[in-house]
Amino acid sequence: MERYFYLSLIPESLIASQLSPFDFGNYYAVGSQKRSRGQAIYFEVDPEQLGDTFDLSEADRRCVPHEDGRPRRSVYISIYRVLERIPLSALGKLYLTTGDGRVLGLEKGSYTPPSFPEHHLYQELCPVTPRVVSELEPGTFSHSITNEKNPISMPALAFCELSLGKLSRDPDSDSIGDLPYPNIGHLRDCLKELEVRTDKTTKAVSRGMQADLLYRMVKNGFFLGKTGELLYYPMPTHEQLEREYYEWWRSALNAFGE
Repeated sequence: MERYFYLSLIPESLIASQLSPFDFGNYYAVGSQKRSRGQAIYFEVDPEQLGDTFDLSEADRRCVPHEDGRPRRSVYISIYRVLERIPLSALGKLYLTTGDGRVLGLEKGSYTPPSFPEHHLYQELCPVTPRVVSELEPGTFSHSITNEKNPISMPALAFCELSLGKLSRDPDSDSIGDLPYPNIGHLRDCLKELEVRTDKTTKAVSRGMQADLLYRMVKNGFFLGKTGELLYYPMPTHEQLEREYYEWWRSALNAFGE
């Protein structure tokens, strides 16, 4: 029976499993008894590129079928400082799972910075979870936050950019459309502070994720950065999701009562 390795972002962990990526996502989100539910975001990992960073002997010993032949669903290999120890070259597809176990797989893509200045809203996912606004586009933001020469930095960061609508150009805009963020006034204040503080490029809006990630608000995709390195996983457009991934998209919307 084939064995897979996954880097989970929520919570951060390296997991061995005999479930394929889509089956694993369904299990990880809703459990074996279907009594609990919650989003799962994880990468498939190539164990051949992990070297001796992790002790994979635990997977050899424990990630084996049950006595009745059922596949072993999950064996935790590591739960501490996992992201920073995995080389980006070892990461394959990124999988987004809704609370009821629908799974969407994203391939790596080429990132092109925006051609015009605008404000950005980032949801950090791992190893920390603040939501921040920034004047820096995703590539520059990633390089800044993972640059150990900066006073505040971390070895690696997974994050996504969320849509700001018209606030990305004008924090005072009266048109907020369907932006679902709580306390829009505070969000406006944070954006306006960036405009007047030339010494500041990023400001925290909230200290952590208040609930599940609103997939419909992902603006362009997901990013994973280390010093000098950046992976980008483009998010399909809403039209593509409606047309090509209907069940996942309906699940993602219905999770928030839409």
